[in-house]
Amino acid sequence: MAYFEVRDFMFCDLCETIRTLSSTKHAQCPLCKRKIRVKEISRRQISYTATAEDIRRELGISIIREEKVQLQKTDAKTCEKCGHNQHTYYSRQMRSADEGATTFYVCTNCQHQFTKN
Repeated sequence: MAYFEVRDFMFCDLCETIRTLSSTKHAQCPLCKRKIRVKEISRRQISYTATAEDIRRELGISIIREEKVQLQKTDAKTCEKCGHNQHTYYSRQMRSADEGATTFYVCTNCQHQFTKN
């Protein structure tokens, strides 16, 4: 028995095209016209396991890695919540490249976070 029939009976063992049920008696490859009897494949099950990494690799998509954020200190802003004037901040490009980065401020006193676009 050919590799593809053992591994996945719905794919043609000659050309690897997915077979269609041409009648109640035969499954046929639409490309090379090879037929198999439905009795050969009845009561079989197909199951696949695909991870997100498998899908990304197949589609050629690279994962966006979170970089370590270097926090800078500033006293130019006053906390909206507690009135403290010391913050750490970092910037991140949140939208398209032709728009400005968003600056995230975190109060060193109460950890309240707010942004400036």
